[in-house]
Amino acid sequence: MPEPLAGTLSDIGLVERRKRRAWAMPGSSHDRIIAVARITLPASVLVLVLALGFAPLTSGRDISFVLSKDRVAVAKERMRVSQALYRGEDSKGQPFSLTALSAVQQTSADPVVKLNTLAAKIALQGGPATIVAPTGTYNMDNQKVGLNGPVTFHSADGYRLDTHDVDLDMQTRKLASRNPVTGTMPLGNFSADQLQADLDSHVVVLNGHARLHITQRNGTSPK
Repeated sequence: MPEPLAGTLSDIGLVERRKRRAWAMPGSSHDRIIAVARITLPASVLVLVLALGFAPLTSGRDISFVLSKDRVAVAKERMRVSQALYRGEDSKGQPFSLTALSAVQQTSADPVVKLNTLAAKIALQGGPATIVAPTGTYNMDNQKVGLNGPVTFHSADGYRLDTHDVDLDMQTRKLASRNPVTGTMPLGNFSADQLQADLDSHVVVLNGHARLHITQRNGTSPK
């Protein structure tokens, strides 16, 4: 009886070995599974990485945080702009523009902008006109411009006014000096304690110690 049992176990082991050899042979189902796994596993990992990367963008959840003011450096100047351009309209609907090489606004609550190398272009009854000054300020609320240093006004019809340190109201097109003033206009040279000028009508009013030296060849005012 022992011999038949041994023969039976030997036959079973031989069959199992043959099955394992067949499973491991090239082209078997095992090879096919490994070939598929080589493609699907890396692809699955890539899909998972992409899903994790885009999850914060597609989740639709808000992220909030608390910022300590004690740890934030406060800038002295809120905004600095190069090649600044401001546009608007006067009380008659005529356009004007104000350009500057640079503009600085101290705080968002302050409507006054400090300008460097500025030029204003305005539309007048006689055509366009320009005003240039080295520095100045622009109040965005009331559209008034403070011009510092030498100021030159020149209109399309040839009218010219040279003065210094004046305030210009872009709404009314009127100009007024802040200090005693000197300058030139087509009629001649002038000096006074205070100057007022309507740029649209070319009317200049001199107040206080007014002096006017008329140039004979320009003895007739353009207007």
